[in-house]
Formats: sequence, C-alpha cells, structure tokens
Amino acid sequence: MSEKVALIGSGNWGSAVAKIIGGNVHNFEHFDKEVKMWVFEEQVDGQNLTDIINTKHENVKYLPGIKLPENVVACPDLVQTCSDATMIVFVVPHQFVAGVCKQLKGKIPANCKAISLIKGIDYNDGGFRLISDMIQDALGIRSCVLSGANIASEVAEGRFCETTIGYRNRNDGELFRDIFHTPYFRVNIVEDVIGVELCGALKNIIAIGGGLVDGLKLGDNTKAAIIRIGLAEMRKFAQMFYKDVRDATFFESCGVADLITTCAGGRNRKVAEAHVTTGKSFDQLEQEMLNGQKLQGTSTAKDMYKILSKKGLCHEFPLMTTIYRICYEDLPPIKLVEDI
Repeated sequence: MSEKVALIGSGNWGSAVAKIIGGNVHNFEHFDKEVKMWVFEEQVDGQNLTDIINTKHENVKYLPGIKLPENVVACPDLVQTCSDATMIVFVVPHQFVAGVCKQLKGKIPANCKAISLIKGIDYNDGGFRLISDMIQDALGIRSCVLSGANIASEVAEGRFCETTIGYRNRNDGELFRDIFHTPYFRVNIVEDVIGVELCGALKNIIAIGGGLVDGLKLGDNTKAAIIRIGLAEMRKFAQMFYKDVRDATFFESCGVADLITTCAGGRNRKVAEAHVTTGKSFDQLEQEMLNGQKLQGTSTAKDMYKILSKKGLCHEFPLMTTIYRICYEDLPPIKLVEDI
C-alpha cells in the first residue's frame, strides 16, 4: 500500500518543506506522487493564492522566487486535503492546532500518522501540553516531531543544513525521514519526541534575547553568554518536567545548532533588535515586519511565564523570566544582562 502525504500549512516554512517533499516522493515506490497542501485562502493581487500556486507553482506571498514541484497541489479545503492522507505534516502556527484538529477529527484514515514542524507549546489553566500530544490526543494517531537549525529561505535555496526528527515508533521516524532527507537537508532520527519538541519551542524565547543583545550593541561575548545560559535553562526545564528527555538531544540540530542559528538570524531575533532600536512594541513590529507571519518567541515566552509563575519557579529560570518581562511588562531591554 502506498503512503499519501498531505501538508497542513503553506507559510514560508511550509512551502520550503513542500518543495522537498514534492521532490522526494518520486524517489520511493511506496509514496503516492500527489502531495496536497492546505492553504488558508487569501487574495493576492485580486487572485486566490491557491490558484496562483497551482498555475505558477510558486507561493508568491510567503516564499517568492522559489519554484514548487508541480505535484504539490494547493487546496483551500482542510478536510479535502487530508481525507485520504496516511502521513500528515503539520506546519501552522501553534495557536491554530486545536482548531485544525477539531475539523479533522474522525475524517482521516485510521492508519494515518503525523509529524509536527510547529515551534511552541499549548498552555491552558490546567497546565501545558506539547503540540505533538495535542495532535495525538485529538486525532488518535501517533505524531513525530521535526525541528532543527532550519531558516526557511536557506532551506528553500538548497543550502546545506541538518534537522532532527524525534519519533516514538521507529517505522514512523524512518518513513518521515524518507520524505524529508536530501543531500542538502540532512535528517537524523532520535527516539526523543519530547526533547526535540521542547528544544524547538524554547529556543524562540532565547532568540528574543539574542535580538535584544544586537539592538543594545552588546557584542558577541554577550550573545554567546545568552546562548549558553539559554541552552542551560532549556535543558533544565525539559528535564524538570520530563524525566526521559535525553542529554544527547540538546547536541542535535534541534538543540544547540537551532539555538545558535535562531539567535543569529530569523524573525524573533530581527524583531527583538527592532524593539530596542525603534522603541515600538512587539505587536506593532510583528504587523510591520513579518508579512502576516507570527512571532513565536513572544507568545511562547508568555506561556512559559504562566507555567513558571504558577509553580513558583521564575527564580530558577531568570533569563526566560526577564525576556517575558521585557516583552510584556515594559522592562528596559538592558535588564536582560542586569537581572540574570
């Protein structure tokens, strides 16, 4: 039986991986060659974005200049995109996962499995959940996680990098490696879904700190210190709440490599730098700078602060706590290095 892949999401990262998956399904006999990609329908120059993608084979809004394989078919209907899929790739902002799962419940094949490329955690009054757990619980399917030092534009251009897939079921991990691994996008699989996922979520908070360092012009030594302290807090949090998280995972692409690249480039760093240099709020800068994309670092910092404050742990995580206060309580950015 052939595997059929569907993508949920079509921003810059979703479009970049659509290029990879659309090419890779031709390399294996056990994959259906059509890859449907759910696109939130919007107008671009008076045309539906799905129509543009399906005729020009390019996501002109979120990944301009990059050609997508012709077997990647944009679809505005979520259920139709996934109704016959056996492998679903989730790549939407984490705020939308619950709504997507609600629409898909009971409408996908029983043998389906998922992979989350989403950076974030879900917080509610009862505590927090990993995105992969949300998907598994809502849809009754297993979910892997992919995370790594993967700036979307560089991946789309075919520049060499690595990524990490965390799996619970090795066969699932190997299947998802088949659709992602290329000579320039090297995939390693590890049996640590939780560690991979938490690295991907928490590093966005630290990237805000990296951008604040740049805006304050504090230099490379300071940024290196923020990265080191940030990695230590990420590891401490993961192992405090999940005893099975492996130390080795923090030395995978999803860990230290992703933290370095996110603090050097990417949207969280860029917007945080602009916060210092312009004095504008993060919300305003998100609107002005991100072309409709979401800023994950600030929302994850808020979720983390709720978790830490509820459990009386803020003093144990001074860097993440200070970044939250700079983002949401108008704490002066220089406090980044004074309060940790």
